[in-house]
Amino acid sequence: MTERDTMATTAATAPATELDQLCINTLRTLAIDMVQKAESGHPGTPMGAAPTAYCLWQRFLNYDPHAPAWPNRDRFVLSPGHACALLYGLLYLGDVQPGSGSDARGSLGKAVTLDEIKSFRQLGSRCTGHPEHGWTTGVETTTGPLGQGVATSVGMAIAEAWLAATYNRPGFTLFDHKVYALASDGDMMEGISAEAASLAGHLQLANLCWIYDCNRITIEGATGLTFTEDVGARFETYGWRVLQVADANAIEQLSAHLQTFALQPSLPTLIVVQSHIGYGAPHKQDAKEAHGEALGDDEVRLTKEFYGWNPDAKFLVPDEVPQHFKAHFGQRGANAHAAWEALYLKYQAQYPDLAQQIDHMRAGALPEGWDASLPRFEASAKGVSTRDAAGKVQNAIAKQVPWVLGGAADLAPSTKTTLSFDFAGVFEPGQLADNGEQAKADAHSFAGRNFHFGIREHAMCAAVSGMALAGLRPFAAGFLIFTDYARGAMRLAAMMGLPVTYVWTHDSIALGEDGPTHQPIEQLASLRAMPGMVVLRPADANETVEAWRIAMQSTDGPTSLVLSRQALPTLDRTQYASAAGVAQGAYVLADFEEGSPEVLLLATGSEVALCITAYEQLKKEGVHARVVSMPSWELFERQDAAYQESVLPDAVQARVSIEAGSGLGWERYVGRHGAILAMHSFGTSAPGKEVMAHFGFDAAHVVGAAQEQLRRHKAKA
Repeated sequence: MTERDTMATTAATAPATELDQLCINTLRTLAIDMVQKAESGHPGTPMGAAPTAYCLWQRFLNYDPHAPAWPNRDRFVLSPGHACALLYGLLYLGDVQPGSGSDARGSLGKAVTLDEIKSFRQLGSRCTGHPEHGWTTGVETTTGPLGQGVATSVGMAIAEAWLAATYNRPGFTLFDHKVYALASDGDMMEGISAEAASLAGHLQLANLCWIYDCNRITIEGATGLTFTEDVGARFETYGWRVLQVADANAIEQLSAHLQTFALQPSLPTLIVVQSHIGYGAPHKQDAKEAHGEALGDDEVRLTKEFYGWNPDAKFLVPDEVPQHFKAHFGQRGANAHAAWEALYLKYQAQYPDLAQQIDHMRAGALPEGWDASLPRFEASAKGVSTRDAAGKVQNAIAKQVPWVLGGAADLAPSTKTTLSFDFAGVFEPGQLADNGEQAKADAHSFAGRNFHFGIREHAMCAAVSGMALAGLRPFAAGFLIFTDYARGAMRLAAMMGLPVTYVWTHDSIALGEDGPTHQPIEQLASLRAMPGMVVLRPADANETVEAWRIAMQSTDGPTSLVLSRQALPTLDRTQYASAAGVAQGAYVLADFEEGSPEVLLLATGSEVALCITAYEQLKKEGVHARVVSMPSWELFERQDAAYQESVLPDAVQARVSIEAGSGLGWERYVGRHGAILAMHSFGTSAPGKEVMAHFGFDAAHVVGAAQEQLRRHKAKA
């Protein structure tokens, strides 16, 4: 039995003490006081779930509070983000502080102090209305939209399983941490939690434990209004182990179940804990009013008296409470971390190459020469689809960066995102040989780098966020139209600044026969509207190479690669500008040889080739046209004014934009009087070329629009 196992056994058999109850009531009263002072927030769940959270943190969680980015720490996710007052109390009492040295990366944010707690939900406070990763130290992931936290925890568990299978060696168990998520009734109602739980059960993620705080109350009233299913039975069908706790205050029973999870790993575990929202409030316990309202002064006094608390005291923290946390939660985590660092030093000596990979991951860096083998594509009129080109680029990158991994929502053959090189493997339950050999290409093990997420776009994108939070460089793939299903998870990834790469194919009406249900129209505009998201829609194979390079070099936010199904001409870069211009977001691809341009043709993706054809025709007519490829508006907007002026000179008012999607936003580049060739309806079912021609996406319409712009602006002059 390991030291960790011994501690777990001891913890499980320890009876609850008066000091335990004092700690629990401190968490409760801090939450009550936070909400009461702010006159905003959710006190009920912290009051009911305080024993559950306390038991987990104080008796089981392996977490060094002074090294919150230690790679092998246990993860705790508060999925009902509205209950954040409970988490802030734990972070404060546990003395969680930003790390230093090798543990600094990922220790984002500042610590929760008592002053921060007193400024709950106020401007600048680290105790925000819902937990925000990167703002508050110790918040493992941003939560608030219900279901997101538990789904992200599945990605964290996947990451641990992959790290263990890939880097652990006999005598060197570097990765064996657990992932815990506190879930609510609302989490269990959300569809994303069902997607994620189904995936976790299939994958047999025995390192994952969800603790379901079942208080049977929502904003509208009792859950029986809408939610009468047997959650435990549902999870058993998913392939989870389900354990029950009849009373949240019975922490010995919860301890026993947490011990079972820790010492008998076999399946993901759901512990259903029956609790009382607003526990102890004489008039609001088990009532909807306890969910999202301050209790009120009179109710606060009565509740504190029920706890045996001084009713006049506010933000009271008895001295023995943080001392107790330090002696158990703090010391246990510090000891585990110190032992891990000592082990890692020996590992570095014996497995220097593997240790270097881990160091790169911890630093968020790429290995030297990671892009040395990126393909270059010869000019070709026939060309290749950007999805096919991206698949080749992705494989070249993944060969050099072992922690690049991911998959699609049942669409890998269509998105071309399968990692097909030797030793890529498939992430599935299985065993990796103790001799340290990597999995074979056809093997199924937790060391595999190809993921089958199933038809679960939302859970897929939440899971890859969890993987990114563990230091991996994951990708998720699907059709552009189905980003609508994943929007909530993508938004949180952008909010957290996670370097996730999304590969979205079938990017326009040009996909053809599948018709308007599968033809994206508004999706590009929607992704561009998301703060922190970089959208790249490359025009040909070589722009695709550069797009992937940009995605890999990004460390502070997600990237959406938007790719074609149909073949696009591979442009002759001896005749047209280098694809390296993609890094600036927009660049002059083709220009009239002499003099200033008279008309600007702006486009992204497949429509750039239409502009090139139109440009060549206009040139024959003596028209000074310029073609601007604009694969990324976001990157272009980051450039200085001088560069932007060099690409889009203010003096040239005759402008045409071409994009086979919504025209929303193009007016910022073509002006009020420019021409926007775009979609103004949903698409139709027909072969792709016919669909494009039907809606006016051909060179003739581009030429016509350019000529009309010239006439209009010359008339004004």
